[in-house]
Amino acid sequence: MNTEKKLGSISKLLKVMDILRKECPWDQKQTFESLRPLTLEETYELVDAIDNKNIHEIKHELGDLLLHVIFYSKIASESNYFDISDVADSITKKLIFRHPHVFDNRSSIDEKQVKNNWEKLKLKEGNKSILSGVPKSLPSILKAIRIQKKVSNVGFEWEEINDVKHKIYEEIEELNEEIKRGAREKIQDEFGDVLFSLINYARFLDIDPDYCLEKSNKKFIKRFKLLEKKMKQNHKSFENTSISELNEYWNSVK
Repeated sequence: MNTEKKLGSISKLLKVMDILRKECPWDQKQTFESLRPLTLEETYELVDAIDNKNIHEIKHELGDLLLHVIFYSKIASESNYFDISDVADSITKKLIFRHPHVFDNRSSIDEKQVKNNWEKLKLKEGNKSILSGVPKSLPSILKAIRIQKKVSNVGFEWEEINDVKHKIYEEIEELNEEIKRGAREKIQDEFGDVLFSLINYARFLDIDPDYCLEKSNKKFIKRFKLLEKKMKQNHKSFENTSISELNEYWNSVK
């Protein structure tokens, strides 16, 4: 598809948004705040489509998210805050500024240097800390991943993967000590440190801990449904089945 056709498609969507904002009662009522939960929902639907490797659905979910970008921009333009062109200009300028090796000096650097330069350039833009750009509302696992990647980009990093593994053991020991003492708040602190260390270990293994956990969630759900099916076939209920019998059912469906 050529550039003219792409721009034509975007222009048509902008016109549709203008009409909806004028003539549809639901669209007229929407605000930044009312759209926020819907945007989160659409984002997770895109994630599901990606996880399922469903290209057709990925296309549709990207369209839904594009609509939200245009919707927010339309709402903002009505108060003369900004419009869709300001949004596009903002990200274009940011990308050019943060890629001097491409648009300025055209130097040859590797991926690690690109990430390192990215964080340094963000500080030049006014961020007071390397971690200033970590969204407060990110889910905790994703936030931990983002934090660890950002500090590693500037050299705050374990040298060997075994160091990370030993840190996990160390944090588990500290957790066990607090469990013995029975102080709930301290137990929560140490449990959080264990999770943070495990997430860091996943990063060193080059795997996504959130994806791994979701795979385990799906695996558990699938097995539990099989367990329920098998119990039903044997006319069993949870109320009249012992824990040892449940374990037998569980092992039989693994």
